[in-house]
Amino acid sequence: MLTVLGEAVIDLVPTGEGDLLAVRPGGSPLNVGVGLARLGRRTTMLARFSRTPLGHRLRVHAEANGVNLESAVTDDRPATLAVVSVGDTGSATYDFRLNGTADWHWTTEELAHLPADTRVLHTGSLATLLAPGADRVAELLAREHAAGKVLISLDPNVRPMVLPDPDAARRRLLALARHAHLVKASDEDTAWIFPGLSVEQAARALRDLGVALVVVTRGAAGAYALNDAAEVHHPARQVDVADTVGAGDAFTAGLLDALVEFDAATPAAIGGLDVERLRGVLDRATTVAALTCTRPGADPPRRAELVDA
Repeated sequence: MLTVLGEAVIDLVPTGEGDLLAVRPGGSPLNVGVGLARLGRRTTMLARFSRTPLGHRLRVHAEANGVNLESAVTDDRPATLAVVSVGDTGSATYDFRLNGTADWHWTTEELAHLPADTRVLHTGSLATLLAPGADRVAELLAREHAAGKVLISLDPNVRPMVLPDPDAARRRLLALARHAHLVKASDEDTAWIFPGLSVEQAARALRDLGVALVVVTRGAAGAYALNDAAEVHHPARQVDVADTVGAGDAFTAGLLDALVEFDAATPAAIGGLDVERLRGVLDRATTVAALTCTRPGADPPRRAELVDA
């Protein structure tokens, strides 16, 4: 069982028809959960869904893609919104509507236990940083890391425009990293968290905090990975890009999927992946992300689509 913890967001994305926007399910954790389920992994989600019609759309999307929501929470607050802008190269930027929405109000009781049979816990993005629920998420990660039975995966997915105190956010992310076995980040994330450091230097700084495997995506420059056994630079796949919405989340889903396939999705095994297996893991993640980039929106591939990719 892979459990994904975090927000489910309504993306308002350009339709290409004037100023019209389309309503699409999104949010980094939800995208990862859907990506894993489409790859055939047994996936459950700890999320706080709004009872509003928009929140209902998010639940329907998750369940239609095979994500188990038995441990999810419903809340009377509205759903979080993100207005998406897509540049000429397909790169995406986001303008969030966060205040008073359902995603950030975790209680101690709601996160008292992980779903049964959880072996991998992935979290990240805004749910790890926004009050009041971020403290409850941090407590869960610290507790599960101390128990040592579950692989903990963290994707900072930093959104600087919604963080009023950048230094506090950096301190929080570094504290969370101490309770993660895997950190997957973008090069934009590492540049923000570690100003002035190269990707490689940032990865070593995270490893020095106790992270067993650090993976950094670099867009067209590919991906970089570092653990105690190997250091790998892996090229990107060349594709015709529709947009990059959800590409990083698709990469994360592919990464976790490959770690399970390589019997490395445990706290004990992940740091010992050798160069050959680490290249295989990065190749899977890169392929999943590349396929997502070929179509609009967060639309990760299914397992069958990887056969000829």
